[in-house]
Amino acid sequence: MSKGLLTAGLLALAATVVSASFQTSSLERLLSDLRSTEPGVRAEAACRVGRMGSRGAAAIPALVELLSDGEAFDATGRSGCLGERGSRGNRERTPGEEAAGALAEIGRGSFEPLVGALESPRWVARKNAAFALGALEDERALAPLLGLLADDTAKVREQAAWALGSLGSPDAAGPLCSALGDESAAVREQAAWALGAIDSNASVDALAKALSDSEPSVREQVAWALGAIGSASAVDALAKVLVDTEAAVREQAAWALGAIGEEGGVDPLVRSLRDESAAVREQAAWALGAIGDVRAMNALSLALKDESATVREQAAWALGVLGHR
Repeated sequence: MSKGLLTAGLLALAATVVSASFQTSSLERLLSDLRSTEPGVRAEAACRVGRMGSRGAAAIPALVELLSDGEAFDATGRSGCLGERGSRGNRERTPGEEAAGALAEIGRGSFEPLVGALESPRWVARKNAAFALGALEDERALAPLLGLLADDTAKVREQAAWALGSLGSPDAAGPLCSALGDESAAVREQAAWALGAIDSNASVDALAKALSDSEPSVREQVAWALGAIGSASAVDALAKVLVDTEAAVREQAAWALGAIGEEGGVDPLVRSLRDESAAVREQAAWALGAIGDVRAMNALSLALKDESATVREQAAWALGVLGHR
């Protein structure tokens, strides 16, 4: 080996040793910050550990312990790791939430400790562990997350429903259909989202019944789920929701009918072009264009005179689509 090659090799080895030493000292500082008295410091440290990915695995025990930390702080205007990612879009954050995100970013090495955290006596820890398991998207989490749908705390059940939707396993459809009857509206809403994300035709009947839920937010999410699944068997149920008392629900039902694309939605959508809400009329015009049935042309032509510019624009688009059929 030449002297030049030997020198280059030694320099590369030295750089590797220095880098490893730096990473170790950096992780040690972060582990210390995870025990800070300030929630923002603890959260920032968790965020930075997560950025290390699998190299932060040594922090898993400390992060799991932090899952129960529900001390909220205002993340507005923060610099550092939290500021770089906008604190996941939320103004108020907790160290436990950041710990959950970090454990997910570390990867599969976090799986077993997170499953163990589902047995924590602290509901905050169970909720955050459920989030992390959903973010990991590891199919081994299916059984423990299904068990969490029976948790005593609604916020834990809600997070479990989200995590099951994130996993996307059809085996979760039955239990999630049952969760549509949960006493908590937030859980029912999240279960509806999860069923739409899983995209299981087996859930269509249960979702169609849930369109009569007492909470508008649940009905709206159910309508989205039916549109996402795209089953023609949901058309009649969605058409009935076009006269819901809440405009947001009617708008989502119109979208769903357009997403499904069945001709059975045309007549009720034509009637929705006269809805009192401009947002509903606009969505109905889009849906009619998406379905592409020429029977809607006269109604869409009349919609070109709508008082709302956005409705007129959407009607013009729909007519353009129909004109090329």
